[in-house]
Amino acid sequence: MTVVVSCVNLKGGVGKTAIAVNFAAYCGKEGYKTLLIDLDPQTNATFSSISPQKWAEHKKNKGTVADLLGVRNTEHAEGNPVTATDVILKDVFKGVDLVPSDLSLFTIDLDIGARTAREKLLKKAIKEVMKGYDIVVCDCPPNLTLPTQNALAISTHYVVPVSPDFLSSLGIALLIRRVKKFGEDMELDIKIAGIVLSRVGRQSMFRDQTTADLRKQFPGNMLKSEIKERSVVTEATAKNKSVYEMGDVAAKKEFSDFSEELLKKVGLKK
Repeated sequence: MTVVVSCVNLKGGVGKTAIAVNFAAYCGKEGYKTLLIDLDPQTNATFSSISPQKWAEHKKNKGTVADLLGVRNTEHAEGNPVTATDVILKDVFKGVDLVPSDLSLFTIDLDIGARTAREKLLKKAIKEVMKGYDIVVCDCPPNLTLPTQNALAISTHYVVPVSPDFLSSLGIALLIRRVKKFGEDMELDIKIAGIVLSRVGRQSMFRDQTTADLRKQFPGNMLKSEIKERSVVTEATAKNKSVYEMGDVAAKKEFSDFSEELLKKVGLKK
């Protein structure tokens, strides 16, 4: 069965997209056939992988995730709606394909809020193509609205990136409870793969205390790996590259260690 990992948090600015993109890139270079799905209307994972120009051309001719969710209706020349096979952009990184996002997802809850089975639209749209992938990585917006719900509806696991500050850590328990409730309502077994400290800045007494509190509150879920705040991550995004292509040994090791730990948590490595 294809492993599907969603990166979720109720707060933005915690390094969620960097983790999703670089975890996907790691999986690809390690030989896993990988699909990265960008469900955040901010399209950060998309623009971390391709240029705005390439995105605009692909959106016009092939569509985006918004088509798969019924928000847009891109059609072939003969009038047939596009499918997941059309929307998928091949080889944005080695071994990694991309379903790009779209700004129209900002209003998706208004646009399709009355549709039946609206949480399963993505599941239905990519059912056939999922067979061709070892792992699917979903980058979600910082909320639990329909894009995130559609990601969770296909997920076997989810990971929670959190920066070591008070506000970022506040909603973790609530998030875990709500994902558990969503899984129960949808009759799905969505496992938490872990909570990872990301965008870790300079050492300070407050940061150390927040980190200690998180590890005490969620002892079974905190991953050992930590991702530091590094300018090379921003530089990689601007160049549509992964951190593994940037020549920064420390950043490469951090993301590799995290990715190895996460692959073990989701059962793809022993």
